[in-house]
Amino acid sequence: MREVSVDPQHDSTRAVQAAPASPAHDARYLAVRQATQALAAPLSAEDCAIQSMPDASPVKWHLAHTTWFFETFVLAPHRPGYRCFDPAYRVLFNSYYNTVGDKHPRPERGLLSRPGLEEVLAYRRHVDEAMFAMLSETPSAALPAEVASLIELGLHHEQQHQELILTDVKHLLSRHPQKPAYQKQWPLTPIRARTPRWIDIGQGLHEIGHAGPGFCFDNETPRHRVWLDAFQIASHPVTHGDFIAFINDGGYQRPELWLSAGWDAVTARGWQAPAYWTQRDSQWHAFTLHGEVPVDPNAPVCHISFFEADAFARWADARLPTEAEWEIATRDLPLSGNFLESGALHPLALRETLADGQLAQAFGDVWEWTRSDYGPYPGFRPAAGAVGEYNGKFMCGQYVLRGGSCATPASHIRASYRNFFPPDARWQFSGLRLARDA
Repeated sequence: MREVSVDPQHDSTRAVQAAPASPAHDARYLAVRQATQALAAPLSAEDCAIQSMPDASPVKWHLAHTTWFFETFVLAPHRPGYRCFDPAYRVLFNSYYNTVGDKHPRPERGLLSRPGLEEVLAYRRHVDEAMFAMLSETPSAALPAEVASLIELGLHHEQQHQELILTDVKHLLSRHPQKPAYQKQWPLTPIRARTPRWIDIGQGLHEIGHAGPGFCFDNETPRHRVWLDAFQIASHPVTHGDFIAFINDGGYQRPELWLSAGWDAVTARGWQAPAYWTQRDSQWHAFTLHGEVPVDPNAPVCHISFFEADAFARWADARLPTEAEWEIATRDLPLSGNFLESGALHPLALRETLADGQLAQAFGDVWEWTRSDYGPYPGFRPAAGAVGEYNGKFMCGQYVLRGGSCATPASHIRASYRNFFPPDARWQFSGLRLARDA
């Protein structure tokens, strides 16, 4: 995980320094937990306490909730004699697990002035010490299968919250009148435009879904067959420059391009460009985690809703790919790209020239909207118990995104990964890639 520059006056650095030592088989747990706190290190206690909108959460809450997961699902039921740090946390930091018990309302997480950041960091140390004691007493290979699976799920759950910390902080800082930067250095340089190509994918019967080995979420299973007619998919994601052409052609003023619910969102919310964009002196600027900068026309567009992606595709005389088409087109590609570890924290313009038939930037940079409703695969069964609430109960009214983003940890992604958000969501690093019928 990348190093994050920190201000030594910020209290959030001390918990990283105080993380307990671990034997070799604890390295992954330690790395993930330290990475989360490193993301909080550039922030003040005040930064960590604020909730800028109902869909976002305070950083302090993310730090506590990811700890709550290990305490609630691993330590409390599987570590005899474990002492909970504070019984009140069972409610305060529960997200949506109804079978666990009551939870604090999501839109009011920013009202939790107590516990303070220092106490939340003490909570993390308490849970980490108990986890390291458990892991040191029982080698990972000898852990009961249920416990090992819960720990692995908890680590991937925490990686999801690492991305959420960055997207939520970006929204928070964007609301400040001074537009402060999370990370002050700007690592990007202008790159010349690349010409996208259409890549042909023939018709046929294919298998999609997780094939193993290794971890996956339950919504990636079971692996199953799908028939795909021949189609074409764009070699590159849609860029900022492409989207500026859509804006200049009146894209946000043409109802014929929009789904009905999308047009309602445009008119009700006054959308005229992607989230975080402003126009000054005929130049578009975007707020980033490095502060406000001119829009790079050659970088992938991000912070657009499904509605905007669908309207752009219609304007371009194309469509969004289905998630099956996306997975088949990318399944043989290496899982490399601009992920969290690059430190860019922003989509990058493509630097290399591609071979014929190769997709660019399929992983990292931006999550890519698909045309697929988020629903269960044939034969899907949620896991037993409270962890069965993790994915299955959200399979309604949302759309699937694929590929990861510049804020996604590299070890967290795979070709079968199914992200999902409501169609009007824009605060994530979400973009698109075009497809069309052959």
